[in-house]
Amino acid sequence: MNRKTVLAALVGFIVLALVPVFTHNPYYIHLVETIMIYAVLLFGLDIVVGYTGQVSLGHAGLFGIGAYTAGVLFFKLGAPFLVILPVSIAVTALFGAVLALPALRVSGPYLAMVTLAFGTIIQILINEMSFLTEGPMGIKLTKPYLLGVKLDEQSFYWVVCAMLALSLVVVHRVLRSQLGRAFEALRGSPVASDCMGVSVYKYKVYAFVISAGFAGLAGCLYAYSEQYISPNTYNNELTVMFLLAIIMGGRKTRLGALLGATIIVLLPKLLDDLDMFRTVSTGLAVLMFVGALLAVSRRVTSVKAMAVPVLGTAALSAFSYQLENITDWRLSIFGLMILFVVYYLQDGIVGFVRHLLSLRTQGEVTHAAAVVSDQASVIRSAKTGQENLLVGQQILMQFGGLKAINQVDLRIKRGTIHGLIGPNGSGKSTMMNVLTGIYVPTAGSIEFEGRSVVGRTSSDIALSGIARTFQNVQLFGEMTALQNVLVGLHHTFDSHFVDVALHTPRYQREEAAATQRALGLLQFVGLADLADEQARNLPYGKQRLLEIGRALALDPQLLLLDEPAAGLTAPDIKELVAIIRKIRDHGITVILIEHHMDVVMSICDTVSVLDFGQKIAEGKPADVQANEKVIEAYLGTTAA
Repeated sequence: MNRKTVLAALVGFIVLALVPVFTHNPYYIHLVETIMIYAVLLFGLDIVVGYTGQVSLGHAGLFGIGAYTAGVLFFKLGAPFLVILPVSIAVTALFGAVLALPALRVSGPYLAMVTLAFGTIIQILINEMSFLTEGPMGIKLTKPYLLGVKLDEQSFYWVVCAMLALSLVVVHRVLRSQLGRAFEALRGSPVASDCMGVSVYKYKVYAFVISAGFAGLAGCLYAYSEQYISPNTYNNELTVMFLLAIIMGGRKTRLGALLGATIIVLLPKLLDDLDMFRTVSTGLAVLMFVGALLAVSRRVTSVKAMAVPVLGTAALSAFSYQLENITDWRLSIFGLMILFVVYYLQDGIVGFVRHLLSLRTQGEVTHAAAVVSDQASVIRSAKTGQENLLVGQQILMQFGGLKAINQVDLRIKRGTIHGLIGPNGSGKSTMMNVLTGIYVPTAGSIEFEGRSVVGRTSSDIALSGIARTFQNVQLFGEMTALQNVLVGLHHTFDSHFVDVALHTPRYQREEAAATQRALGLLQFVGLADLADEQARNLPYGKQRLLEIGRALALDPQLLLLDEPAAGLTAPDIKELVAIIRKIRDHGITVILIEHHMDVVMSICDTVSVLDFGQKIAEGKPADVQANEKVIEAYLGTTAA
């Protein structure tokens, strides 16, 4: 965090800590306490929803597991609070791993349904396992002892406040670390993540486990806060509310989680009081009007885009003064307000305000001015020699009756640039996918440095020394150029969750070294000045170069470039060719798929030609260019 953010957070926590001092009303104290507990859960839920892009509706069930673990340990065993708290986290994290299993096979609405079923099953089990959970009767708790002192309402409030602060620090550190970058990469492109050595399987489970741990902490605190838990508390309505809180507050921001928790706790209370509803709706209309004026004046948006939000909030305010009784309209207003936020503020309230004020999104830190002392050192020199680095024999890739690759032999000599050309649909990109584990070949063998790659995962193949770019750019669009390259450097980290959470010297050394090297790689491909720019905002040619820089972060022996010059201008192509030559000069072997024949003929040592999945020619560029089969299949038929 920068100094301003740290200062704002400290002021915020001081204000929260002083709530019991300024008001002795137990109702208001409990209300703020509930908001903080929900915020802890939402910190974790945002890891799954905001960062990995998974839609989980099972967190009410995880919340219940944390609460009932605390309740059972207290009621059955009389365990102390300092034992119950970590056990609740650990047990819920274990269930989080179970919940992650369907996330490995399904996604989107299917995952939402599976996780919803998980939450329903947990509620049923809590209700039916009366020998352990007391069933529908529920479990009563009392405020805990801490270091021999019995906590009252006020002192337990401060414990919750401390847990919120600790959770904020831990989740912030995790999401700013290599773990957070891995989670976010899964959302941006699972295929590219795997090809950068970040296992989709491993990090989906990791995200669910960490997220569940926060749900367990929140559930434990909630059980002591309410001093009574029952199965009906942890229902499907609650899990939908949690998801809406993330969407409304704003994903990928801790402030958004805190705001979302405040909304789902206070909004139902607001709609119980007509006078308060009128006051808040009027204030909202005024804020929306002022915000719209500011947004239009800054040219952040247009008058047309802001018309509906402004008129909608004004209509809501006017409608509130026409009501005599809010009870009959409560659910309708609640639904319309949620629909409005979800539809018109797709980045949530915090995202909208940031966009309005043209603020940087969290995670962006200016590194572009850093000095890279030795640019050449960021590219690790590969092994030299002219032996075969990769050997493919009789490779067959069949989709139904279509043979995309048909009995192709491929030998790539170390330290060369090997061109792979052919007309569209000839099997070039399929070959790339086979070599990197995205497809498992139907038959044949592929050996890299004497070891078979057939049947290995894409992440394993990437870490063994094969990196690639994609025909259709596969960057992590919401991450900066620097963060994209840091994902490629994920393999350089030995630090784990505890190192990240505690900010140990080992983690700090690894992060500093990775950042320095990532900046060097950006400088190598000519993007040093764009380090803090989001990848999706880069010009297309720069995106191509960023993909190469990210791939080089893997320290590859073999680099596969899939049509890197596609869509580039002549100056960009010239720059690209110079970079490819520099890469080869460092001993890195390159397989180049390219339709620009001038590029292929100028830099390739050997060229293989595919046509309808079969290799029809191979040799020196000049020999291939003069081959009649190649001329007929790819470069056009000879004149009569």
